[in-house]
Amino acid sequence: MNGKYRKDIQAGIQVDVVLKQDQRTGKRTTGIVKDILTNSASHPHGIKVRLQDGQVGRVQHIYSKGE
Repeated sequence: MNGKYRKDIQAGIQVDVVLKQDQRTGKRTTGIVKDILTNSASHPHGIKVRLQDGQVGRVQHIYSKGE
């Protein structure tokens, strides 16, 4: 599942994000969502979140329970 819709994201789920410094390369970082930073219902580049380790990026993939 992609991360363009705020309704699909909640604290505690595992996601892949693209950090600001990795936007050119598209390198993804995996982590657990701590906070949702985007206020709008959707965003074309992905909802911005803060991971539990403090890194901030835009969600590119949401892991399902089996992944």
